[in-house]
Amino acid sequence: MTYSQIISRLHELSNPEKVLFKEKKFGVTSKNALGVYIKDLKELAKETGPNDDLALQLFDSGIYEGKILCSKIFNPKNLSEELMEKWVTYFDNWEICDSFCMTIFAKSHLALPKIIEWTQREKEFEKRAGFVIMAAYCMADKKAPNDFFENFFPIIKREVRDNRIYVKKAVNWALRSIGKRNRDLNRQAIQVSKEILSVEHKAAQWIAKDALRELSKETVNILDYPRAIYRPA
Repeated sequence: MTYSQIISRLHELSNPEKVLFKEKKFGVTSKNALGVYIKDLKELAKETGPNDDLALQLFDSGIYEGKILCSKIFNPKNLSEELMEKWVTYFDNWEICDSFCMTIFAKSHLALPKIIEWTQREKEFEKRAGFVIMAAYCMADKKAPNDFFENFFPIIKREVRDNRIYVKKAVNWALRSIGKRNRDLNRQAIQVSKEILSVEHKAAQWIAKDALRELSKETVNILDYPRAIYRPA
């Protein structure tokens, strides 16, 4: 599909009521939104297929859904730091932040440096991006050793006092994701959660209690990565 064909399709799918619905139900506020659901964007992405040039055009279209669609057809292997720094400045809600972080950023060679850098940022969705990449990396790299993820615990503990909803939820998400990677990291994540629980701060208390609630369950879904170690043939 060409750029003009996709833009026309986005306008055909537009529904102003969906913009209001997403804002009220999911807290997604965005500029220049047409009101196209993610499921429809995924279908468009399938029709389009991977296309970096088209992805860049769509991001620069000024249309919110064009930016989301960009995240679904850009090849993570071709990501540059310049593009990451450009795109992150446009993150103004959790949906676009998570779409780029999970689909592109966490799968790129720049994931680790941006985790370290962005988790120290002040802007809410730039900081969230660092932790979403951290959470998504638990699935993106199925062979990484445990010490890779153990290095994230000090970062998590450092940021548990951030009361902003989309930051603290991402910190919690990252902690839970690490704790579900394998049984050893699960034990460590539970211990870290208990340490966070001792911090007398509202955000820290919420992060720790929610993580412990899931990670301590007998039915917690442990992924057993790396499989060569935790599910040897």
